[in-house]
Amino acid sequence: QLPLPGSRLCLYEDGTELTEGYFRALPPQTELVLLGPGETWRGCASDVERFLAAFCAQGGAVVEAARKLLSDEQAPKRQKLLVDLLHNLNENILAEDREDDRRWFEGLESRFKNKSSYMRYSCESRIRSYLKEVSSFISNVHPTARDAYKAIIDLMSDKLKSVRYNGCYFDRREEAAARLCTPEGWFSCQGPFDRDDCPCKHSINPYGNRESRILFSTWNLDHIIEKKRAVVPELAEAVKTRDGREVNWEYFYQLLFTVDNLKLVHIACHKKTNHNLSCDKTKIYRKRKQNHMIS
Repeated sequence: QLPLPGSRLCLYEDGTELTEGYFRALPPQTELVLLGPGETWRGCASDVERFLAAFCAQGGAVVEAARKLLSDEQAPKRQKLLVDLLHNLNENILAEDREDDRRWFEGLESRFKNKSSYMRYSCESRIRSYLKEVSSFISNVHPTARDAYKAIIDLMSDKLKSVRYNGCYFDRREEAAARLCTPEGWFSCQGPFDRDDCPCKHSINPYGNRESRILFSTWNLDHIIEKKRAVVPELAEAVKTRDGREVNWEYFYQLLFTVDNLKLVHIACHKKTNHNLSCDKTKIYRKRKQNHMIS
């Protein structure tokens, strides 16, 4: 059946509408789309939109179709695309408890009863490792300053215990201001230390399936002002040269253990080069209170 008057021809590739002259000049085998009145075509983007619509409306059917295609597919590139598609479609994001998604918990200790408790633990473990690194640096501290350095570590440790080692960053049940993910558990890469965003738009949901949970362990909580090169040596120097001044340990705490100085980054965005950033010299010591004489 021929289309109604007012129909147009356009290129499949990019949606360019054809004039009669353009049509006659087309090379053989050019793919075209015939549009009826009111219809639009934006090239390959329209195909993507149609796929996304089908994915949202008929997820189960899309999974089954992808599996059938994969069983007969021989081309490595197409196999990879289908495997990645199935990997993402098979996520069980909303499930929280062990009995609702047992495969997610494979390889984990039985004490973890839900996903959020494990994710919180994984974040706590990272922060604990940072505290251990700071503590172990004491051998590099000047002997006369080691007691003061240890006292500051004890203060930091007590503070971290009170906030449960900031495990809230990975816990999707937390308030929005406390977590680094959406309520569903999606994390977005915050980009390299020297950028405000991720140029590749990396994202992941470790709550979705076991593979994503494992892959998320390769993402880094990266110190913008570097822990080993800048923050810890500066803390040791501050304790050594305090000369009666009080070290502002809470400033160093913020740099070492909080998102004030931590960025969550995909491994490809984790630059291991020297950041060439230093602590704020005006915040290393607490400001002394001024006593004013009243005449």
